[in-house]
Amino acid sequence: MRWLLLILGLVLTVGWSSTVVVRGIQFDRGAEGYLKRAADANTVELAETQLRIAVDYIEQKNLTEGYTSIIYRTPDEDVGFWYTNLKISLEELHELDSTSTVLERSNMLMKLRETLLDDASDGVSITTPSGISLFPMNTGLAVWGMIGLVMLCVGGVWVLIEGDMY
Repeated sequence: MRWLLLILGLVLTVGWSSTVVVRGIQFDRGAEGYLKRAADANTVELAETQLRIAVDYIEQKNLTEGYTSIIYRTPDEDVGFWYTNLKISLEELHELDSTSTVLERSNMLMKLRETLLDDASDGVSITTPSGISLFPMNTGLAVWGMIGLVMLCVGGVWVLIEGDMY
């Protein structure tokens, strides 16, 4: 029984870890990378194209409202605010036409960069709600991870206490 608990805890924990990593990679490939490219774009057209790809992914995955937190809500976890900012930025980029002055276009690109990027202690980071890559499965993934970790720890301690490692 103790070995079963240990192995099951290990399987659950490895499965949970793999899921978290894969979801992070998927979000980076589907949205976050394109948000960075939109922020780095030198033309309004290029920025609009990159931001459109990110917003399409966000809408496809229904990352448009709610909070990424599990226990309590904080402003930095507000998915609706973040999504609305992205949509408004996309609309503003689309509204600029060929008659816009160079200054207007440049100001729009600077505004977009300010919207999409944050200064962090280790450099510049993309503005996203904390835990967005796991949203809307945050609660389920937290429970899964906790159960796996508890089973792994209890099973491991039980095996060590009983002393029959082989």
